Amino acid sequence: MLSRAAIGRQAHGAARRSWQQQTRGLAEPASGSFQYQTGEANGVKFASRDIPGPVASLAIVAKAGTRFEPIPGLAEGLDRIAFKNTERRTTLRIQRESELLGSVLQSYHSRENVVVGAKFFQDDLPYFVELLAEVATMTKYQPHIFHEEIYPMMSLHQKSYLANTTEMAINSAHGLAFHRGLGVPLFPASSTPMKKYLDADSLSEYAASAYSQPNFALVANGVDNGELSKWVGEMFTDVPAQPAYQIKTEQSKYYGGEERIAHASGNSLVIAFPGSSSPTGPFYKPEVAVLAALLGGQSSIKWSPGFSLLANATQSAPHMFIDTKSSIYSDAGLLTITMAGSASDIKNNAGKVVEALKSVAQGVDKETFTKAKALAKFKELQYGQETQAAIELTGAGLVHGGKAYQIDEVAKSVDGVTAEKVQQIAKEALENKASVSAVGDLYMLPYAEEIGLKV
Repeated sequence: MLSRAAIGRQAHGAARRSWQQQTRGLAEPASGSFQYQTGEANGVKFASRDIPGPVASLAIVAKAGTRFEPIPGLAEGLDRIAFKNTERRTTLRIQRESELLGSVLQSYHSRENVVVGAKFFQDDLPYFVELLAEVATMTKYQPHIFHEEIYPMMSLHQKSYLANTTEMAINSAHGLAFHRGLGVPLFPASSTPMKKYLDADSLSEYAASAYSQPNFALVANGVDNGELSKWVGEMFTDVPAQPAYQIKTEQSKYYGGEERIAHASGNSLVIAFPGSSSPTGPFYKPEVAVLAALLGGQSSIKWSPGFSLLANATQSAPHMFIDTKSSIYSDAGLLTITMAGSASDIKNNAGKVVEALKSVAQGVDKETFTKAKALAKFKELQYGQETQAAIELTGAGLVHGGKAYQIDEVAKSVDGVTAEKVQQIAKEALENKASVSAVGDLYMLPYAEEIGLKV
């Protein structure tokens, strides 16, 4: 007869084996419905994945982000004017029809893309394909709408941007790293003379190029590929085959440097290094994502500082925010370490970022590397599974290289990362020029040279 202790040990062992089997299954790359199917109708590129569920999403992803705008404010203007008056529908009609159907209309812009889309019940796909076709080809760029509704919103955002030292530092770091192109800030600074450049006519010209066949793609989630092909073919019939003018595209080049901006309302320090392009780009390096997870700063586990090097190194400053991120673009990337808090906390802990990089360059213990790799893979899969992120990555991939973002391929790439590859990325970061931006109390915030960085 088995003792109670023996039964307990057997039950614990069975539970552990069951949990291991489940987690191994969950750690496998996503498959099936998470694969995007691609196609083309009337010269318009599209992709979809038929995820089970009653709700679908659809968006236009246009190569019209701040990187590509010839004058400041065009990307934000194109984002904000989406779903205003078209040749067939007034703004009020668009609002009421969308509300009656039960849906969400949204638009935003990034450094490379303007994304205009909707979430809705699957049965309403034809209506929203038609609506997005109107947004792309029939929007009225009326001067009174621009001056009375769009421009005032942009001006207000310029002022709110000034209050956010972290956003200022991140945009500054991008400017140092890439100068023009990816270095153009997401939103124009308040000192940018937008009225000198921007009006309804310039916005209309930019839209004619952004919404031409070579420069945008349609991406859907929860939609059958055949259904999407049918409705795109019927609704997107008036898309220009060529842009009104060629949107300038040059290979991104990394520069590096240092910028210091005085600010009385907060303190932020951003340290950046060359990173990885998106998975659909030509310079994809999954080891950068693993290094970002290894350096970290913010724990993903409740009641624990986590395993990351920076979270443990900065425990003496619990009120200081610190995080590492791999920002990916079509042909380049930026690995950023962001610090925000009191100037004294940042000053006392900034050098620990360089110390952490040096320790990685010299070698990483197996357990910590395994944790970082697992977290990097989880974040990549989570990011790719999320509707908004997957739509933008896939649309940009189709526009820039005719390739959709596939979650399976990304997972396999992260699986192939070795400790030696991560060490090499850390070594290169220390050997090359960094991009360092300090915003806040410049009397206290350190210079790059003071913490051991080359600029």
